[in-house]
Amino acid sequence: MRVVLTGGGTGGHIYPALAVAKEISRQQPQAAFLYIGSKKGLEAQLVPRTDIPFQSVEIAGLKRKLTFDNVKTLWKFIQAVSLSKRMLREFRPDVVIGTGGYVCGPVVYAAARLGIPTVIHEQNVVPGLTNKFLARYVDRVAVSFEESLSFFPAGKTVLTGNPRATEVMHGDPRAGRAFLGVGEDKRVVLIFGGSRGARAINEATLAIVPRMQEFPRTHFVYVTGDVHYDSISAALKEKGEQPRNLSVYPFVHNMPDLLAAAHLMVGRAGASSLAELTALGVPSILVPSPYVTNNHQEKNARGLEKQGASIVILENELSGERLLESLSAILGSEERWAAMQKSSRQLGMPDAATKIYQVLGELKR
Repeated sequence: MRVVLTGGGTGGHIYPALAVAKEISRQQPQAAFLYIGSKKGLEAQLVPRTDIPFQSVEIAGLKRKLTFDNVKTLWKFIQAVSLSKRMLREFRPDVVIGTGGYVCGPVVYAAARLGIPTVIHEQNVVPGLTNKFLARYVDRVAVSFEESLSFFPAGKTVLTGNPRATEVMHGDPRAGRAFLGVGEDKRVVLIFGGSRGARAINEATLAIVPRMQEFPRTHFVYVTGDVHYDSISAALKEKGEQPRNLSVYPFVHNMPDLLAAAHLMVGRAGASSLAELTALGVPSILVPSPYVTNNHQEKNARGLEKQGASIVILENELSGERLLESLSAILGSEERWAAMQKSSRQLGMPDAATKIYQVLGELKR
């Protein structure tokens, strides 16, 4: 099987594509891949770290109001479609898989125009503009949430879950605890604001550091994000001696192992993160980012909250006191934690990547 992957801008679009590639390689070790992304997107950094060849097109997103910039964007789109067709003819894929982001648009559209089987995957409850546009041209649409089904044509849409859920199932809790130097007798609380960190989560966490010792059975793992690490480290020094039950990192590359060891997670509500949490049945305190299109993180988070798998705190309501109150409510009640764990696991779709692979098998050129 020859596969073109496309999607970019954020890790939420890129990691699902890479997870699908891993599942295809597991099923078909001789499969060949090409990733088409943007030079300016995060994919230009992440994909070259894998063994998947990377090529790029130039594209930008449409503004939500009439501006001259949209004229330039449409011209870039036409050029990107033309370049994508050339790349696709050279690579001759059996299928093209798009996982969202602006760059996905011209690549998947070009594939559809060339008669190459196409699949798009939507991670969020409310789909983005690119996937809404592509839905009319592609052969299949895979969605992560049942609530998303109504946004796409019924005859070509299937509920698969997010393929990141499958990948995280390979995490090793013993390796996670060994990395932290924490024994089985400690509960692990992972605080993570995403690869770039989240200022609001960082500020609330800093505020509760002096009180972390009130949870002697708990070890806190605080991942600040590379951008914030130096300032957070300086702020922690000003507070005096760091609690023994706190580990601080700028970034971690073994997140599946840490998630597998986690008792509770505090973080954003990106679709990939929620797929990982529910696959493992990890309860959560979610602080949705208010800086995303269509406020999709809050909509993602409310679904978990409704089912009892999470406590949601909006960023403008977040404080150290509010965070401490939520931590105490979960860590102070084994019954509450167990109920949240059960609800989280019931929402999980750990075989998502396998389901997407099955969708690919249904397409014949």
